Amino acid sequence: MRKPSVKCALLAAMVAEHRWGSPIVEENLLSISAIETDDYPTASDVFDELRSEDYITSKGKRGIELSNSHFGALADVLYYECEWEPYEIRSRLKHYEGWDNHEWM
Repeated sequence: MRKPSVKCALLAAMVAEHRWGSPIVEENLLSISAIETDDYPTASDVFDELRSEDYITSKGKRGIELSNSHFGALADVLYYECEWEPYEIRSRLKHYEGWDNHEWM
């Protein structure tokens, strides 16, 4: 099995730890993500890039959180970029109701 990209490792940790209304700060996200310590500088840059994604809500100094109103975009990233299987995405994004909008489902 190949190692996930830093972006995918961060997203996997966010999906696993997602709590409504509970943003996660960079330090905490990096510590729970499946990344090597050597990748922390890259992960820090990716964390900043994620702030501007539609499927992420930036809470300023309080961190970032998943945007439940844009789970469709997140599902596509998990499928196309992170190579998650549809069943993995469906089991992790339980409250998402737009499955029929994806050609890969």
